[in-house]
Amino acid sequence: MKINCLIIDDEPLAINVIKNYLEPIENFEVINTFSNPIEGLNFLKNNKVDAVFLDINMPVLDGINFIKSLENPPILIITSAYSQFAIETYELDVLDYLVKPIEFPRLMKTLNKISKRLENKNNSPQEISQESPFIFVKIDKKRMKKIFFNEILVIESLKDYLKINTLTGKYIIHSTLSDFTDLLPERNFLRIHRSYTIAIDKIDAVEGNSIEIEGLRYVIGRSYIDHVKQRILNSSI
Repeated sequence: MKINCLIIDDEPLAINVIKNYLEPIENFEVINTFSNPIEGLNFLKNNKVDAVFLDINMPVLDGINFIKSLENPPILIITSAYSQFAIETYELDVLDYLVKPIEFPRLMKTLNKISKRLENKNNSPQEISQESPFIFVKIDKKRMKKIFFNEILVIESLKDYLKINTLTGKYIIHSTLSDFTDLLPERNFLRIHRSYTIAIDKIDAVEGNSIEIEGLRYVIGRSYIDHVKQRILNSSI
C-alpha cells in the first residue's frame, strides 16, 4: 500500500530534504509539495492524502492555524526549526514533531509511526495483515532494505555503524545502537551490552554472563546483567 504524503514548507531546501529522504522508500510517495500553505490547503481538500509534513512558521497561514482549519485531518507531522510549539501541536493530535535539521534515522522512526497508525486505522482486529512487522534501513546511498523484526538475531555496534545479523543475511547501516534499538519493539528486543542488542526469542541458552544465539556467544555487560537476567526470567515459562 502506497502512503501518499504532502510536504508544506515555505523553505524549498527543507522540502527537498524530506522529499529526498522519502524517494527511495517504496511504500511512501510524495504526491505534491507546496511553499504556499493556502495552496496546500486547497490541494488537501480535493485529494486523498495520508500524511502531511507541515512547517509551523509560514506566511499568511501558520502551521497551527492550518491544522485548526482542517475538518478531517490526515496524519500530521510537524517539521520546525523551533521546539517550543511541540506541546501545543500535540494537543491538536499531531503524530510527531521533527526539529530541523532532520536526520534520516529520526525520520525513519516517524515513518514507522505513520505505517502503524494507518494499519490500526484501516484494519479491524480480525483483518490485520498477517505480514510480520518490519523496518526499512538504508544499506547504501540508494538502496533501502526491508528487514522483518522476527528475522533479526543480533544488532552489533561498530562505532558509527551497526551490523544487523538476521536469519537471511547481514547488513551494515550508519546508525548508533541506541537510536536503532529505540525503533525496535521493546517487548521483543533487549540491550545486553553497550555493543549488542539481541532478539529475546532467538536466545538459545544463557550461561554465566553470556547469551548464546545461533551457536555464537555474546557477553552481557556488567551494568546490564541484572536487568537482562530479570527480563529473560520474566520471558520464561
